[in-house]
Amino acid sequence: MELFLDTASLTEIRTMWDIGILDGVTTNPTLVSKEGRKFEDIIRDICALGVPSVSAEVVATDVNGMLAEGRRLRQIHSSVYVKCPMTPAGLTATKILAKEGTRVNMTLVFSANQALLAAKVGAAYVSPFIGRLDDQGQDGIELVRDIVTIYRNYRVPTKVLVASVRHPVHVLEAAKIGADIATMPYAVMEKLSAHPLTDIGLARFLKDWEKVPK
Repeated sequence: MELFLDTASLTEIRTMWDIGILDGVTTNPTLVSKEGRKFEDIIRDICALGVPSVSAEVVATDVNGMLAEGRRLRQIHSSVYVKCPMTPAGLTATKILAKEGTRVNMTLVFSANQALLAAKVGAAYVSPFIGRLDDQGQDGIELVRDIVTIYRNYRVPTKVLVASVRHPVHVLEAAKIGADIATMPYAVMEKLSAHPLTDIGLARFLKDWEKVPK
């Protein structure tokens, strides 16, 4: 499973990119608004790091607006995936953009039926928001399981990008189901490598090493 960061912070992206575990980045208007910089400049700088997949979201809500933004965003860099919302206008825009060769990440997906429609219009990624479903008392991971099953039934090429990840268990469960990608905040990605027994074991080894004659 590929691991993406859900952020617009170059500092966070550089850190995980340098470690070598980062496969891509997803952004959205909320994340970009925290950076105090022009949206397209942020996307351009992320791509310049060498990140192979960078999702940039349109903010228009009509088809023509989405098409105009999507076409402009894809010109920034070959790594850009255009994010369109799961709406009737978003579906239409996705179909047109996909036929033009633009890779689309269909976002704000909350049902398997929506994921099926995203695949039918040629979305490259579909992004089920599992954390937000959990917040409403629903099972976000169960939605991922349904989407993966449907896509496998029909050999759908659209990749399942699990979004709104809140903790490492979400990542684990998504991987067990067979999701293609999980995108997460920096704090969650940090926790993937952490375990108290690792810290205890390292401390013990270092203490014992001090006893070795030098």
